[in-house]
Amino acid sequence: MRFKSLNPWFLGARPKTLPAAIVPVLVGTSSAHKDLPGDSINWWLALCALMVAMFLQIGVNFANDYSDGIRGTDKNRIGPTRLVESGLAKPKAVRFAAFLCFFVAAVFGLVIAFNTTFWFLLVGAFSILAAWGYTGGKNPYGYRGLGEVSVFLFFGLVATYGSYSIQTMKFSLFALLVSIPIGLLACALLAINNLRDLNNDAKSDKKTLAVRLGEKRAKDFYVYLLITAHIFAGLVAPITLILGIRTLQMVKDLRSKSYKDRLITLLADTARLQLLFGVIMSVTIFFSK
Repeated sequence: MRFKSLNPWFLGARPKTLPAAIVPVLVGTSSAHKDLPGDSINWWLALCALMVAMFLQIGVNFANDYSDGIRGTDKNRIGPTRLVESGLAKPKAVRFAAFLCFFVAAVFGLVIAFNTTFWFLLVGAFSILAAWGYTGGKNPYGYRGLGEVSVFLFFGLVATYGSYSIQTMKFSLFALLVSIPIGLLACALLAINNLRDLNNDAKSDKKTLAVRLGEKRAKDFYVYLLITAHIFAGLVAPITLILGIRTLQMVKDLRSKSYKDRLITLLADTARLQLLFGVIMSVTIFFSK
């Protein structure tokens, strides 16, 4: 009985989206190992960075569930069960869950700041504001087509390069370069999600980038993200190009006449692709020292 009562919250946390949080920390930490003498990675700080990223991801999932739910945006939406819209949880409880996750992320962020520099407090504050402001507040930027920009910055550049910086406290063009494909793949995950929800979002006046672009250009945008990610990843870890076969199949599915029946599967495939990219890049970089 206890498991059944917790199961909706597990679904609401959307664990399948966690690769977007895990991958940048793996790649950023591996890049730091490449530049540090010996085996001097601070694994405690790496774990803290992972907790920050994961709790921010879960927090933004709950925040989106709450904000879209009370606005009525989630009505008739395809995909994972929404706690608020389905009535499985009260809006205030979901909002509390989001804030609790943000608080836990902030605590781990404080640990990082105390052991590195307090500039990371500012980075953390902006990250939390971005997580809430995506669909929350009076003027959410996710309703204006800026979600992909935020994802690229915070789950690409900030999370990857930040994981590198807390270990080395120095600038690295290489670490900045590897953060780009990670951000692009995170964007691709959001892009295919918004393509799946395009019709419902348009009816709800949620002007995501997919809604603004239209169906055809939204599909093209997703493909461009995948291709560009492959190009950048290939520059630093050529072995990642073996995933091109898998990506070509995904593009083929998207281009098929019955692609709408494949959108949920494509979303899961994109998350798996991001995870595979991250693991291959991390292992390659880690052992390239």
